[in-house]
Amino acid sequence: MILPVVAYGATILRKVCEPIQADYPQLALLIEDMWETMYESSGVGLAAPQINKNIRLFIMDSAQIFENSEPEDEAYSDAPGIKRVFINPQITATGGKDWIYNEGCLSIPKIREDVLRPETVTLSYVDEQFKEHSETFHGISARIIMHEYDHIEGKLFIDYIKPLRKKLIQGKLNDISKGKTRVDYKMIQLK
Repeated sequence: MILPVVAYGATILRKVCEPIQADYPQLALLIEDMWETMYESSGVGLAAPQINKNIRLFIMDSAQIFENSEPEDEAYSDAPGIKRVFINPQITATGGKDWIYNEGCLSIPKIREDVLRPETVTLSYVDEQFKEHSETFHGISARIIMHEYDHIEGKLFIDYIKPLRKKLIQGKLNDISKGKTRVDYKMIQLK
């Protein structure tokens, strides 16, 4: 089932999410719905607060970036990408050279901004079978992971932009929070 994406301005997007246990109600169905929602919305990642769930869960699929790339597109070191479910993740380290990428977000449609993030991220997490992992990711996969991880920490990519730039886009942000921005996927305005 395709779920509505929570629009910028909702308080749930600013909350630190809670860990879950293996007996979380209908977890497999929730993850399946998140995949369907993400793909229908043309996203590469989706975090639980974006579908109004205050839990430490996100999904991402960087493989589709490589599948849909053109020869002239920038090359990333993590080809061919990964598709993964992250439950109760914790960042244990970041490293490498910081680099800029023009990020966007399903909860903040039609706004893209350059964000500086580290090249690598090491994460401890459990997968959908609650098997424990500790893994280091790099390239575009690391960036997507850090973006989605921010969601479960109550942060948004616009928090990384300069105050003047944020002031310049404030009108667009207000429009999103008031439902005045049209998108081609289900979106919901919450307080």
